[in-house]
Amino acid sequence: MWMTPKRSKMEFEETRGFRPEWTQRYLVVEPPEGEGALCLVCAHLVVSTCERDVRRHYEAEHQYYQRYVEEGERAALVERLRQGDLPEIIPPTPEERAARAGLGIARLLALKGRGWGEGDFVYQLMEVVLKDVLPDHVDVLGGIDLSPDTIRQRVLNINENLRSQLFNRAKDFKAYSLALDDQAFVAYENYLLVFVRGVDQDLEVQEELLTIINLTHHFSVGALMAAILEALQTAGLSLQRMVGLTTTHTLRMIGENSGLVSYMREKAVSPNCWNVIHYSGFLHLELLSSYDVDVSQVINTVSEWILLIKTRGIRRPEFQALLTSSESEHGERVNGRCLNNWLRRGKTLKLLFSLRKEIEAFLASVGATTAHFSDQQWLCDFGFLVDIMEHLRELSELLRFNRVFAATAFDHICNFEVKLNLLQRHMEEKNLTHFAALREVVDELKQHVKDDEKILDPNRYKVVFSRLQKDFDRHFKDLKFIKKDLELFANPFNFKPEYAPISVRVELTKLQASSELWEEYRNKDLGQFYAGLSAESYPIIKGVACKVASLFDSSEICEKAFSYLIRNQHTLSQPLTDEHLHALFRIATTEIEPHWDALLRARNDPNP
Repeated sequence: MWMTPKRSKMEFEETRGFRPEWTQRYLVVEPPEGEGALCLVCAHLVVSTCERDVRRHYEAEHQYYQRYVEEGERAALVERLRQGDLPEIIPPTPEERAARAGLGIARLLALKGRGWGEGDFVYQLMEVVLKDVLPDHVDVLGGIDLSPDTIRQRVLNINENLRSQLFNRAKDFKAYSLALDDQAFVAYENYLLVFVRGVDQDLEVQEELLTIINLTHHFSVGALMAAILEALQTAGLSLQRMVGLTTTHTLRMIGENSGLVSYMREKAVSPNCWNVIHYSGFLHLELLSSYDVDVSQVINTVSEWILLIKTRGIRRPEFQALLTSSESEHGERVNGRCLNNWLRRGKTLKLLFSLRKEIEAFLASVGATTAHFSDQQWLCDFGFLVDIMEHLRELSELLRFNRVFAATAFDHICNFEVKLNLLQRHMEEKNLTHFAALREVVDELKQHVKDDEKILDPNRYKVVFSRLQKDFDRHFKDLKFIKKDLELFANPFNFKPEYAPISVRVELTKLQASSELWEEYRNKDLGQFYAGLSAESYPIIKGVACKVASLFDSSEICEKAFSYLIRNQHTLSQPLTDEHLHALFRIATTEIEPHWDALLRARNDPNP
C-alpha cells in the first residue's frame, strides 16, 4: 500500500467491460448496442458489465450447461447457440437421479460431521419411510449406494470439485490475504488451517479454505513455510499478489526471529511486491490475553467444577442449562484441555458465575473443597475475569460480521483500545459501572466485611489492563501503519487530498468533484461502489481498494471451522487421513456450490 516503502501500483490488464472469455464460460456475447452481456440461451440482457452478475445469471438459470465442460465441447455448444440451435435439455435418467441423491447425502453427512458408516442407517430410514408412504417407489433405493467406501469416496470427489472451482476463481484474484489458524484444533494442536481471501477486479470477495497442514509432519517453520508455498503455487497464487497475513498469536506464528510470519515476509520481499500487512490474535480474540487476564487461575478451578458436575451432578435441575450449553457446544466428549480453551471464550464463564451459590452447595454435598468461596480476593478475581472476558467477547462478536471490510474491523479494535483506557480509569476510581459481575461480588462481601477498603484492591488489576493494551498495540500495529489507506477506502469523499500522498491527490480530487460518483457512493455499499469505479480513470485508488478489500475483515470462516470441530469431536477423533480431514473442513466452510453435473459425469470413473 502507498504508505509502505515497496508499494507498487496495482496493474489492471483489463478494463471494466465485456470480456471475450465470458462467451465460453457463461454463454454470453457482447450486445450489438449498449452495454452489458446478452445471454445466448435465453436472450436475457445482463445490464451490469460485472462478472459477478453474469456468473450469477448463468449459475441460477443455466447450470444444466455446465455438463459441457471440455474445451472442444464448449466451443461447439457456443457455435450452436449462436446459430439459434438450442440443445434439448435431456431429463436425468433414474441412474443419474440416484447418483445425485447419493452425492447429496454424502455432502450432508460431511456437513453434519457424521461417520462414513451412517450412510447405511440413512438408507434404512428412507426404506422405512417409503414402505409406509410411497410403497410403489421403494425400488428406487436400489440404485442409491450408501456404503461406507462409496460415501468416503464421494466426499473426496466433492472436495476435489470445490477445490477446482476455487483454483479457477483464484486466477482472477488481483490481491489476496492468508489467515493461518493453529488454535482451532484446541484438543489436538497438530494441524494448521490455511484460509485465503481474494478479490477480483469487480471487488467480489472469496473466502475459502486453501489447505490443512499436518504439523506433525511439518514440525519446523521451514517445512511449514514450504508446505504453504506449495499450496499457493498449486492454486496459482503468486506472492506478488499477497497483501495481508492474519495469524494466531502463538510462538510458532509470531516468534521474533523464528516465527512463520518473519519467514513469509522475507520470502515475499521483491521489487514487485509490497510489504505484507500482518495482524495476529484476530482469529481467536478471546484467547489473545486470557492467560494474562486470569489473575488467580480461575479457569482451571472452574474447569474442575464442570467436569465434577458432569460426573456427579448431571441430574441436578439447577445445572441443566449449563450442561445443555456444554453439550451443544462440544457434543458428547468434553476433555479438560478443550473445556479450558472454551471457557476462555467468556460465554459459559458468565453462566457459571451466576450459578456460583448452587455450585458451592453442590461441592459441599459431594465432599469437594469450597475454600474458594470463602476467599474474598479469589471471588473478586472471578468477577473481574467474567467482566473482562465479556468485554472481549463483545468485541469478538463485532468482528464476526463478514463483508464489512478491514476498515470497519480496525475501527472496532481502536474503539476497544479507547474502552480499555476508560475501564482502567474506572477501576482506579473503584467505579464498577462497567464491571457488573465484580460489583455483584463486592456488594455481597460488604454484608460480611465491615471495612469496605479491604474488599477490592484496584492496583491488583492494573497489570492486567497494561498487558491487554500492550498486546493490542503489538498485534495490530500494522493496521495502524496503514490507517490512511483504510480511511481513504472507507471515506474517499471525506478524505482531504492534502493529507494524501502526492501520487493519489489528482485521482482523489477528480473523484471528489464527480457528483455522479458521489451519488453512487451514497446509494451503494463499498464493494459495489469500488467495483463500478473505472480502473482506467482511477488506477491507484482502485488498486488500494483491491488491497484493502483483500484483508480479512472478520473471523467468520475460522469460527465456522472451530464450531465444526467442537461439534464433531467424536467423529473427527476417529482415524482419518489428512485428505479426508481436508475434505470435511472444506465442505463445512465453503460458500461454493458443487458442480453436480460434473460430479455425475465422473461417476463412471474407476473411483466412484
